[in-house]
Amino acid sequence: MKKSKFTERQIVNILKEYEAGKSTMDICREHGIASPTFYSWKRMYEGMDAKQLQEYKALQEENRKLKQMYADLSLDHRILKDIIEKKL
Repeated sequence: MKKSKFTERQIVNILKEYEAGKSTMDICREHGIASPTFYSWKRMYEGMDAKQLQEYKALQEENRKLKQMYADLSLDHRILKDIIEKKL
């Protein structure tokens, strides 16, 4: 997936412009983004401030680590199960 040229903080600031009453077309033209991009950002970050964004990122990182731990444990379990089945 292509990396955005905007940071999450910049995206939140762009969405705040929209909440302040600026039109979608003006925002897209000013920042050089497509309207589908704007609406996907809106769906993802709408109503967040800097603190909530930081918490959101921390939760995403924690979720990524937990998924990795689960994958490792699942693989270990599968290996041990195969070893036990071969011995019987």
